[in-house]
Amino acid sequence: MEYSRENADRFIRESKHLLRPDYRLNYHLMAEFGWMNDPNGFIQYNGQYHLFYQHYPYEPVWGPMHWGHAVSRDLIKWEYLPVALAPDGVFDRDGCFSGSAVEKDGNLVLMYTGHVMTGPDRDNDYKQSQGIAYSKDGVTFTKWEGNPVIGYDEIPAGVSQKDFRDPKVFVKDGQYYVVLGSNDTRGNGLVLLYRSDDLKKWSFVNILAASDGRFGDNWECPDLFSLGDKDIFMLSPQRMPAQGESFRNLHSTMYVVGKFDPIAGQFQFERYAPVDHGFDFYAPQSTLDDKGRRIVIGWMDMWETDMPTQKGHYWAGAMSLPREAILDGDRVLFRPVEEVEAYRHNEYELYNVPLDGERDMGTSGDSYEIQAVFKAEEGTEEFGLKLRVGDGEETILSYRPDGEMFSFIRDRSGIGPGGERRVRVSLTKGTLLLRIFVDKSSVEVFIGDGEHVVTSRIYPGPESLGIKAFAKGACTLTSFHKWDIH
Repeated sequence: MEYSRENADRFIRESKHLLRPDYRLNYHLMAEFGWMNDPNGFIQYNGQYHLFYQHYPYEPVWGPMHWGHAVSRDLIKWEYLPVALAPDGVFDRDGCFSGSAVEKDGNLVLMYTGHVMTGPDRDNDYKQSQGIAYSKDGVTFTKWEGNPVIGYDEIPAGVSQKDFRDPKVFVKDGQYYVVLGSNDTRGNGLVLLYRSDDLKKWSFVNILAASDGRFGDNWECPDLFSLGDKDIFMLSPQRMPAQGESFRNLHSTMYVVGKFDPIAGQFQFERYAPVDHGFDFYAPQSTLDDKGRRIVIGWMDMWETDMPTQKGHYWAGAMSLPREAILDGDRVLFRPVEEVEAYRHNEYELYNVPLDGERDMGTSGDSYEIQAVFKAEEGTEEFGLKLRVGDGEETILSYRPDGEMFSFIRDRSGIGPGGERRVRVSLTKGTLLLRIFVDKSSVEVFIGDGEHVVTSRIYPGPESLGIKAFAKGACTLTSFHKWDIH
């Protein structure tokens, strides 16, 4: 097949009628047709938020990567634009892999990884380099004729000569920097730092950071930014061993709080934690907007897991709800962007509901927000909510005070994969605050002030709309608010 932006746009236009709506989300970004994975080029440009994404338009499976493109004024409702990049060049003929965006002289510039197969084994025979494309209008992009801007011979010794991808560009002290994901070929992920004056000629600075054996064998989608007086290094380590209840997916996401030294090109670690504790969150990317907010968005799925919409629905993959990252001492809080509140409808509220057993909440739906505050009593064993309840199906959010453990259980959530994810959470004066976003085939749970987030996909039947609260031992649901979101 000959790949081009024009062919991709035409195919999408002619094929959209095939989409099945069963699990299509109402207030999260998906591909217009076909496959979506990593968010790319997340930036605010000319008054709009631009989000690009890894995209294979022709089937709902990973294939030769294109860059899909959407814009939004409020981070919630998105408008599709033409495909921005297609694998149609020499250095990117087998894929325009992940990257980022920066504004330069009024132009929108994309920096991305060109992927080239060097043999028949897709998993091992390849090489990668970095290129740029630019646009005067933020819609139509021209690849620079001098690509690649960081070539195969600019990978330092002792570093993988093939895993060299996911450039995230940022400006510091008047210079451009880029972080790139890689590994040392001996089972340890690492990130490389390069510097440039013009985005075209780059010089290697240093290995920014590397695993000591605990943090996965390859690092993807690095991001480096400041929050308050701290620097934050965000990354997606592959095949990272679990640490207690954290990092239990095949691939993980983590943030590290510390200090970036641009001269030495090194990052000093202070504290690290998961970005998300759920089943389905990967490759997050951030941008700074004109309100001074650091906004983070991730791919709301996970590699090598069953995605039911791949079979007969003609699409797969979605983005998480955009989240604001806020520094709180030596940790980062993640809160849903405030813009989502403008889409609330049909408020339903209850107060001081005594619980001991199960209670139907008297409301239902498949696309909504819930804010619930529980207060544990003496002897409370467990309490929580059951969502998308019906016909033997339910998704359980549970908390046990004795072990201070929050659980997300999707063993009866529908036709998708099951399992449980847990995170240790301390009560605040005996209370637990949950802010929950359900959208057809997704659930995102923000715990407390945003200290923890649990994101997962679910695929229940269309009649499974019920909402229940429950407790083992007396407990009070001190407040319950629900809004439909559309």
